[in-house]
Amino acid sequence: MDQAIIGSIFTVIVFIAFIGVLYWAFSSRNKDRFEEAANLVFDDEAKPNTKNKQES
Repeated sequence: MDQAIIGSIFTVIVFIAFIGVLYWAFSSRNKDRFEEAANLVFDDEAKPNTKNKQES
């Protein structure tokens, strides 16, 4: 096998892996999990501490 055939085989393998990742990312089975992960950023926001304001 020469280098051109090996390069072609590698290209096909990478393309198949890319299609697999696209299928995984856009499948409806993972939608809820991805939406939960997208909202994790907002869970770390600091909540206003009203207890200290009332004591002052």
